[in-house]
Amino acid sequence: MNLLWPRGLRAAILALPVAWLAAFFVLPFAMALAISFATPVEGAPPFDLSRPGLAAWRLLAGDAVYLDALLSSLRMAGLATAFAALLGYPMALAIARAPRGQRETLLLLVMLPFWTSFLVRIYAWTALLKPSGLVNAALEAIGAIDAPLQLVDNDFAVLLGLVYVYLPFMVLPLYASLEKIDPALEEAAADLGAHPAATLLTVTLPLSLPGLAAGALLVFIPATAEFIVPEMLGGPDANLLGRAIWNEFFSSRDWPATAALAIAMVALLAAPILLFQRLQARG
Repeated sequence: MNLLWPRGLRAAILALPVAWLAAFFVLPFAMALAISFATPVEGAPPFDLSRPGLAAWRLLAGDAVYLDALLSSLRMAGLATAFAALLGYPMALAIARAPRGQRETLLLLVMLPFWTSFLVRIYAWTALLKPSGLVNAALEAIGAIDAPLQLVDNDFAVLLGLVYVYLPFMVLPLYASLEKIDPALEEAAADLGAHPAATLLTVTLPLSLPGLAAGALLVFIPATAEFIVPEMLGGPDANLLGRAIWNEFFSSRDWPATAALAIAMVALLAAPILLFQRLQARG
């Protein structure tokens, strides 16, 4: 009995998360996959599972609107990830090198935006960036511009919103990685004559790559499927995957096409996750 107890205990502990994943990921994914092969019809629900076909997948492969949405989403998510890394790495490094008593306060400031509603924060950016907003008013007050700039309803506003929203997801794993680096390694590099910039590039950066990779995934994946930011800051021309899924589901009521688009997005985003796991295993 003593030999069987650890195995039974392990199975009991794993049962709850496995059941959770089965109920809230595997089952919905299987339902969406089945609907993607259904035939769209008029009615409720607007699809017929008894007549399977590839119409939704043909539409997805043949309509340039979906390809444009995919490429636009990848481009904006990639840019957001790059800018989040450029901004987040110095922030995480500064927090990791701060006195130990100050780190908790600095981390609290990083997480402070999460205490406010996501929707309220994005709506605040529309008030700041609109032609009559505070940013244009400030620029006009100091004489930097003569007429209001179009800072909203464009790719700039979408990129700004994505970086603002997901920057903490880059800072936190980077901090966790940088905080574990032994300061003696950097001190040894300095003793050997390495310039601080060379120490950063040859010692600190390589050792923090796991945190950087984790932060990149945490930013890139949700940014690819983001809906609220492009909807509120991007204007009608922001054709991203999240908006395409919303339009197909609520406007066109083409559930098979919506399901196919969602399945394709999940398959696309699974690739970087699998690559990261393989690199982690090799490391």
